[in-house]
Amino acid sequence: MTINCKGQLIDLSIPKVMGILNVTPNSFFDGGMYKSESEILSQVEKMLADGATFIDIGAYSSKPNAEFVSEEEEMNRIVPVVQLILKHYPETLLSIDTFRSEVAKVCIESGAAIINDIAAGNLDEKMFEVVAKYNVPYIMMHMRGTPQTMQTMINYDDIVKEMLFYFSKKIAKARSFGIHDLIIDPGFGFAKTLDQNYEVLKKMDLFQILELPLLVGFSRKSMVYKPLNSSAKEALNGTTVLNTIALTKGAKILRVHDVKEAVECIQLWNMIN
Repeated sequence: MTINCKGQLIDLSIPKVMGILNVTPNSFFDGGMYKSESEILSQVEKMLADGATFIDIGAYSSKPNAEFVSEEEEMNRIVPVVQLILKHYPETLLSIDTFRSEVAKVCIESGAAIINDIAAGNLDEKMFEVVAKYNVPYIMMHMRGTPQTMQTMINYDDIVKEMLFYFSKKIAKARSFGIHDLIIDPGFGFAKTLDQNYEVLKKMDLFQILELPLLVGFSRKSMVYKPLNSSAKEALNGTTVLNTIALTKGAKILRVHDVKEAVECIQLWNMIN
């Protein structure tokens, strides 16, 4: 199971880690932490040294009820960061966390390797066209509505069955555009209640029927810390527990704030596989 990133084949038979770099003032955990060039480069250097295969850059917070950010503002935040990182670390495989096709286009032209779309094309009908044109891997997440409305759209008859149908349609559409390298993300925390998140995790091995790499993102989310009556800052241990469970259910990419711990999680999981 491989994906092609800028001519480099990444083997996902051994799970990989995607480090999160939010260049937003309002992300739920690390918002506003990386403002200066030195802070950004220091964090990227740390994540790469700790074993991240990919760095995922986001400039539009997708937390529940996140404030709207214009396309121009998102572009102004993210493009200079892409250029900065690749100037200093040119071999870095950058993933761009955006649902806007124009942002995706400019970032790819600036050297990004992957597009990570929380809306799987639902919020920008041109996204599939851009991904196909530039022939980059495409991460399609399950979400309903927008970050501003998603937590009101949580009524499901059978959440996993409906998610499988959602992904089947998205995969067919992507294939019709000639997109080859697809990754699916169940979207933990997006248009799902706490109990629904855990139901999806419990049955996550069923997503292997889609025969595509599976990315999971639990890192320091409320589904980790709310059952423990703690906070995002205290949620590293819980995140590691859920990452371990996800690996046993077929996850191939762990998207995390804390790269070292996720890499260790994979190393120990590999010992029994």
